[in-house]
Amino acid sequence: MRYLHTMVRVADVERALDFYCNKMGMVEVRRSESQAGRFTLIFLAASEDVEAGRSRSAPLLELTYNWDPEEYGSGRNFGHLAYEVDDIYAFCQKLMDAGVVINRPPRDGRMAFVKSPDNISIEILQKGDAKAPAEPWTSMQNTGTW
Repeated sequence: MRYLHTMVRVADVERALDFYCNKMGMVEVRRSESQAGRFTLIFLAASEDVEAGRSRSAPLLELTYNWDPEEYGSGRNFGHLAYEVDDIYAFCQKLMDAGVVINRPPRDGRMAFVKSPDNISIEILQKGDAKAPAEPWTSMQNTGTW
């Protein structure tokens, strides 16, 4: 058995791609549309998995856009996606600079949470050992839920 992808439903393709690609740094590796099924599938790879994602040998994130409007709720029952980054502080700062709320700041130098425009919780983990606690993260409070 091999893990293939995680699917999340999105309400606005452009808003979702702005978040996942422009802010999180993921890359679209393939897209398909079904006229009969009235949906679009967009597959994204983490930046270090782009080539493997194109050859379908890396796990991907599948964004599913249903053409007919539908209410998806808060997404909390989904759980979360998790991505590892080289520098959690720099990555969270980049997200904040792009207007993304850090719901659970990386106070421990190891873990943070943000939410996508469709309320999907995303865990951001420091690659390797945790970074030493540092401001402004150490004293930053949680915002909302994750």
